[in-house]
Amino acid sequence: MVEYRIDRRSGVATYVQIVQQTKQALRLGLLEPGDRLPTAREVVEATAINPNTVLKAYRELEREGLVEARRGLGTFVRKSLSTAPADSPLRAELDAWAVRAREAGLEHEDVAALFTSVLDTHFAESKGDA
Repeated sequence: MVEYRIDRRSGVATYVQIVQQTKQALRLGLLEPGDRLPTAREVVEATAINPNTVLKAYRELEREGLVEARRGLGTFVRKSLSTAPADSPLRAELDAWAVRAREAGLEHEDVAALFTSVLDTHFAESKGDA
C-alpha cells in the first residue's frame, strides 16, 4: 500500500501531491491493478490533511481511469503505469549515482535540478505527452 508524504512547503497543491505520488507508485510497480488505495480516513490520520483533499485526488485519479471507487469497499487500482519496476537494474544505477551526488555535496534541490535538466535534454520530444 502507498504511504503519502505531504510537503507543505513545496508550493504544489496537496491533492496534486497525492495524485503524483500515486502515479509514481503505479510507474514503479508498487501499486498494481486490484490493489486498494488507503481510505480517505487512513490518509487523513497519517498526514493531517482535509478529507475532501484526499477525495479530490482520488476523483482525479478516477477521471484519468487509473482507479475506481467501489461503494462501501474503497478505491482500487484499475491499471498500471509500470514500465520500470522498482527492482530494475536502472534503479540500482540511479541509486548509486544519487549516493555519489550526495557525497559530492549536492543538496536535494541541486540533484533534482540536474536530473530534470538531463531528462529535458533526452526526452524533449515526448515532453508534451506527459
